[in-house]
Amino acid sequence: MASGEKKVIHIGLPELSEEELIELGELAQKVIIKHIFDVLNRSDVKDIEVTTRINRDETLDLEIEVYLEVPVFVKVNVDSLINEALERAYESVEKKLKTLAIKD
Repeated sequence: MASGEKKVIHIGLPELSEEELIELGELAQKVIIKHIFDVLNRSDVKDIEVTTRINRDETLDLEIEVYLEVPVFVKVNVDSLINEALERAYESVEKKLKTLAIKD
């Protein structure tokens, strides 16, 4: 069973440095992977891919794409697991943004 989910997080803070943007993307990836492996054993995951991209248009967006493939015998709702992981990533990015805003 495979599933992919894509979510765009609107940051709206174009004054962030390149370093801070990379840090936010890495944070989102770590949180997603940690959440998935908190629920599943490594042997339960056939394939996992977490991609983050920064898009600079009128707003600054952090785009997160998650692909997760598990064997058919693993009883887990993959879409639900991905959505939970994305929510955790969103919360972590939001907290990080607040600490960055306080520093400035």
